Amino acid sequence: MMMVKPVRTESDYEANLARVEELIDAEPGTPEGDELEVLATLIERYESDRYPIALPTPLAAIRFRMEQSELTARDLESYIGSRSRVSEVLSGARPLSISMIRSLNEHLGIPAEVLIREEPKAGEKGGFELAKPAAKQLVAWGLMNAKESFDAFLARAVCGAAAPAMLRKTRTERTNAKTDFTAVHAWCAAVLLLSENETTAGNFDENAIRKFEVVRELARLSVHSDGPQRAKAMLNDLGIILVVLPHLPGTHLDGAALRRPRDGVPVIALTLRRDRIDNFWFTLLHELAHVAFHLTADRTYILDDLDISSSEEFENEADRLARVALIPDEEWDAWSRKGAYASLADVQSFARQMGVNPAIVAGRWQMTHRDYRKFSKMLGHGTVRPNFPDVVPSATR
Repeated sequence: MMMVKPVRTESDYEANLARVEELIDAEPGTPEGDELEVLATLIERYESDRYPIALPTPLAAIRFRMEQSELTARDLESYIGSRSRVSEVLSGARPLSISMIRSLNEHLGIPAEVLIREEPKAGEKGGFELAKPAAKQLVAWGLMNAKESFDAFLARAVCGAAAPAMLRKTRTERTNAKTDFTAVHAWCAAVLLLSENETTAGNFDENAIRKFEVVRELARLSVHSDGPQRAKAMLNDLGIILVVLPHLPGTHLDGAALRRPRDGVPVIALTLRRDRIDNFWFTLLHELAHVAFHLTADRTYILDDLDISSSEEFENEADRLARVALIPDEEWDAWSRKGAYASLADVQSFARQMGVNPAIVAGRWQMTHRDYRKFSKMLGHGTVRPNFPDVVPSATR
């Protein structure tokens, strides 16, 4: 374990980021895992102090919450007042009163420090700005020009359409409380740019991927060392693009399901922030369930931090479909009666029976029994990312 020092300079920051990349798969409770946790805290504090995330204007925050929760202007009447008053607030003709601020804060969870801000006057800069760490990463990846404005980058990603409106038509409840939604939009835009480099061998048919035997066939690819690449090829044949792109600072994402604005082709995007076999296959199938059942003309983006539970039924359905695609519940219930006494040989035997990688059985056993030490060496740490050596190919600018 190296000596951990405070992050005071940009060079300290860069060195610690590099060290985090080396430790990213360290197991909790080990010296390396402890070092990773400390470094993550130091980096987060430095980013917060050095690159504070610009607060949105009150109107931008209200509109974002409306899009996020699929609220209409009429839904706001309970918090703001009459229909005419809601219209005046949303048009910027009426400032928020103290009672409105209290109600929006209490019922919609919009931070009070955002709602009490003044709207910028004509000609002043307002709305959302991309934090420096995220912008710096996009430039380093070759996806954003250093002199390009964030609005221009978004517009390029969605082929010149109304970028903010399109990228904010997302479902983002399953995200970390500290999520920087501007960085989330930037990540989505980057995914779309990368998807433009891809073509599909087949045409997308949602009825085809709703067949259980199709998703089970995909899950069985997990037994191969190059299973992730085989999965990408199979999805391509089904008319779905798979993009792998690390998450940006402040995004805390595992994956997303999107539709490419130009032609509506479905895109599954994965960050591989948990470079493990069990996590890869569950996340992939979770996003595939969203593509099959939940993406619509009005819901073109679904984002997931799978460390966060969700009360939304479509998220629970995606969890359930991913779980049974890997191991049907009735089979799991019968086998898991072994409980805490399951052995390594038991895991391997059951995995062969189910036709999946033993890491998937081991990971589900850990989740079921809340014991993340047993079978931890079976999860395939660090074995997924090598399947995608060029996760950020050069994009046309």
